[in-house]
Amino acid sequence: MNIYPAIDIRKGRCVRLKQGRAECETVYFNDPVEPARLWREAGAQWVHVVDLDGALSGEPQNWQAIEKICATGLQVQMGGGLRERVNIEKAFNIGVRRVVIGTRACEDEIFIKKLVDQYADKIAVGIDAKNGRVATQGWVNTTELEALSFATRISALGVETIIHTDISRDGMLYGPNFIEQEKMLSKVDAKIIASGGVSTYEDIDQFYEMSEKHPSLDGVIIGKALYEKKIDLAKVLRR
Repeated sequence: MNIYPAIDIRKGRCVRLKQGRAECETVYFNDPVEPARLWREAGAQWVHVVDLDGALSGEPQNWQAIEKICATGLQVQMGGGLRERVNIEKAFNIGVRRVVIGTRACEDEIFIKKLVDQYADKIAVGIDAKNGRVATQGWVNTTELEALSFATRISALGVETIIHTDISRDGMLYGPNFIEQEKMLSKVDAKIIASGGVSTYEDIDQFYEMSEKHPSLDGVIIGKALYEKKIDLAKVLRR
């Protein structure tokens, strides 16, 4: 099971939001490359990068910072505003290893199928769920699309990796929604990366136990707990 430290970028800085609300922002680093270096030194292989400005505007805004993060040697999984092919190609050109498509995936499954046919495992789909429904456009809009059924459909299209985030838990340090993550793992063939609410070593241990039952659990994203020093990344990676 992979551990994905998260770097959320807004206005060029590394921040964390509570439940995706822009008004509930905490700035942790003025330069988002700094935490990337820290996570690499701790032993991370991957980093999960979200362009929050891009998620809201529909087009990535923090290319320079993301390119510098790629230059650290980490494998970068990037999301936020990737709704057009030109920006997806640009992400790959600057060194991003895997892109995460969210809003556009909900709107155009044919678009996703074409991307998967061309780029295979370099394409992931982000499913951000609120009360079991998919949220889009930087979590501003909650759709009528049921998260589990959507995940099943895109898996059938050939999408190999799904990032499943429980919005209600994100940035809250309340602990993950293990029930919903278990449902996703039980019903969907694609690899799942769990996100939202990881706040203790016990949470991570529970995901490790879950991965023994469900080998499709590819990994876990950890964000605020790292920045608040509730979890030491190097210690987690040694477990």
